Amino acid sequence: MKKKAVLLTMAAILGLSVTACSSGETSQNTADTAAATTAASGDTTAAETKGAAEEVANKDKPLVWFNRQPSNSSTGELDMTALNFNENTYYVGFDANQGAELQGTMVKDYIEKNIDTIDRNGDGIIGYVLAIGDIGHNDSIARTRGVRKALGTGVDKDGDINSDPIGTNTDGSATAVQDGTLDVNGTQYVIRELASQEMKNSAGATWDAATAGNAIGIWSSSFGDQIDVVVSNNDGMGMSMFNAWSKDNKVPTFGYDANNDAVAAIAEGYGGTISQHADVQAYLTLRVLRNALDGVDIDTGIGTADEAGNVLSEDVYVYNEEQRSYYALNVAVTADNYQDFTDSTKVYEPVSNQLDEASHGRKKVWLNIYNAADNFLSSTYQPLLQKYDDLLNLDVEYIGGDGQTESNITNRLGNPGQYDAFAINMVKTDNAASYTSLLSQ
Repeated sequence: MKKKAVLLTMAAILGLSVTACSSGETSQNTADTAAATTAASGDTTAAETKGAAEEVANKDKPLVWFNRQPSNSSTGELDMTALNFNENTYYVGFDANQGAELQGTMVKDYIEKNIDTIDRNGDGIIGYVLAIGDIGHNDSIARTRGVRKALGTGVDKDGDINSDPIGTNTDGSATAVQDGTLDVNGTQYVIRELASQEMKNSAGATWDAATAGNAIGIWSSSFGDQIDVVVSNNDGMGMSMFNAWSKDNKVPTFGYDANNDAVAAIAEGYGGTISQHADVQAYLTLRVLRNALDGVDIDTGIGTADEAGNVLSEDVYVYNEEQRSYYALNVAVTADNYQDFTDSTKVYEPVSNQLDEASHGRKKVWLNIYNAADNFLSSTYQPLLQKYDDLLNLDVEYIGGDGQTESNITNRLGNPGQYDAFAINMVKTDNAASYTSLLSQ
């Protein structure tokens, strides 16, 4: 049973909400003036009005971590201090392991289905290259492991599949991976990871599409027709490699995120992608804040229908109470069903009903995107958020980071007192304290 959110008492009596004031001192002065005026009119006492106008402490305001779960980037261990920052703190993302397994299975199924044509040089070795987004990101790690597990190229490291990049692996001697085998119609094929690297640019930004585009040029020069499949941790990098080389050479490329351009490219030979139900994620990101601000059960409009009829079914999300985390479930997008996913910024119909502003007054939210240039977050996630913020009566200030330094974002959270709630997308999953320390001041 999900825990009921703590009621946040905001000053509805005042004509000007104190959370819109520029500082605690200004808020206090406004409260004092209003209290004195009201007391003089005989409606209530100055003390009562002053108490009603007191600003909620930043450390007690609703907080949602999204897309990047607070965790140790080396071990993947969740940062439960950050996830339990206050009683209204949650994480919203997607089931990374389920999605990773789907991606790996999608690649394997494609190879089996097209075994007669996929081995471009006929050497009996199905060679693939892998674009890794961020070696310290849980989602990137999961996707690398998912592909290696499905294709039989993974090796054990500390009880799990090694997710390290290998550089190049011409002869199959790399220690971080192994050659896999695949039996199709009585014939055994070798599956080999020919190359993999983290796509990190010279400035330090990860998941970098331009770096991936350059990498496929180098790999294709080295391996030529040994490359039978291209796999990427996301569509941004995948499409960069597809447009730079794979499309012209008719090599299937597999990504992740179901961005509009990637879905459309399936008709041109892009092998497939994974929808992480960004429409559901974006809704959950703002819905949990709305519920906390309204002081209603956190499940309202999620697993339990709200008064407008918004509700999610169990086949599109799961909630882990111990981790205080909501996870959207993933769907494989291939040539068989891609036409159902051509608009990645369309709101999810079951949760598309407008809330009554009289019952759900407007609140102000500070929300950041770790990298304004991130393909998925900027072209899919944020447009969805901007549609849901209207439906949920939230005035959201969107902050775009540079993808490299946390301070580029935290420096723009200089006055958290003017916001009612926060939604945070970190540059690095280890850095939750960079934000909570600001909210605790």
